[in-house]
Amino acid sequence: MSLFLQIVSVSTAIEEVRNLAVRCGEESVPLIEAFHRILAQEVRADGDIPGFTRSVVDGFAVRSADTTGSSDTIPSMLTLLGRVAMGDAGHHLIQPGACIYVPTGGILPEGADAVVMIEHTEQLGEQVLVKKPVARGENVLLFNEDFFQGQPVANRGKRLSSQDIGVLAAAGCTAVPVVKKPKIGILSTGNELVPATVRPREGQVRDVNSYVIAATVRDLGCLPVFYGIVSDEKEALSRVIGKATEECDAVLISGGSSKDDRDMVAAIIAERGRVLVHGIAIAPGKPTIIGQCDRKPVIGLPGHPASAFIVLIAIVRHLIIAMTGETGSTVRTLQAVLDQNIPSSKGREDYVRVAVHDGIATPVFGKSGLLNTLVRSTGVVRVPAESEGLETGTRIEVIVW
Repeated sequence: MSLFLQIVSVSTAIEEVRNLAVRCGEESVPLIEAFHRILAQEVRADGDIPGFTRSVVDGFAVRSADTTGSSDTIPSMLTLLGRVAMGDAGHHLIQPGACIYVPTGGILPEGADAVVMIEHTEQLGEQVLVKKPVARGENVLLFNEDFFQGQPVANRGKRLSSQDIGVLAAAGCTAVPVVKKPKIGILSTGNELVPATVRPREGQVRDVNSYVIAATVRDLGCLPVFYGIVSDEKEALSRVIGKATEECDAVLISGGSSKDDRDMVAAIIAERGRVLVHGIAIAPGKPTIIGQCDRKPVIGLPGHPASAFIVLIAIVRHLIIAMTGETGSTVRTLQAVLDQNIPSSKGREDYVRVAVHDGIATPVFGKSGLLNTLVRSTGVVRVPAESEGLETGTRIEVIVW
């Protein structure tokens, strides 16, 4: 096969998966179900927010000029004219030298331009002593100061947080247009693999990657679809790949990507479609396959869980972003200072596991097949392909697991 292990850069691999991506459709979901979904359309406020000028504290609505010079020793004395009840849209008018009690969220009476916090007052019958001056607009949220009618409150491509859900509720958006969750087919290949429910015999290992992949794509907003463990037998593997591409938007195959006569994934992809990449200048994850079957992206991941995970965050993440149109960052990062040198080979993008404590990052070196390095580490640091490594004391960005 002409593309068999002809190494390409990470940037080339990312470009290839983006070109393969087919944008997902959209659907409408109730607001209560929209958390962590990706907006398919811009949402605009259906009215002014707030629709009236209101207090943001419990206190007394006043004319700010009446509080000038107020202090504990020489308070301003104002006449209490009444109270504003929550939800009260009645007419209230402040006269010079007077005040009206207003709760948090209550409408600001006409003539008032500020609210004195109740903590800075003392009530004596029908008189209120103001012990601290307020400026015009203090403790007040003005009419449409938050959003005006027709103003965008959330943009297309945004993954909705709990804060966004609240804003959409305020904007009257109860049926939310979101991107359909991509269905990602997941299958593992290898005669040595057994399900996680089975105790392995000598020469066998439990299937770890299916769970690693499923958790990762679910975190990226996708629906994982399991196709189980498939033996290293060409007809069976081809049949399952065909079923997965028919039913899903993309397929991730764990194992079968190394350069070995037993490994048939690249050959099957080539027969059913085309292989675009077989080999990326990344460590770990070099033998990754990028291809297309039945017009669906198919990616062959390395069999080692650590290697597979690196390819998921370095390559597959970009495929899913292109499919969903998400615009925000899909990785969590933190800043740290490296306390050991990290060597690297120039021309290869390395992802090195690190443990971070109190802002100090320590490399977690280990053999590629070890799982304990995944749980001992906080995340990974990317060493660019043009670099020969990172030196002690370098400030780094850690991609958090």
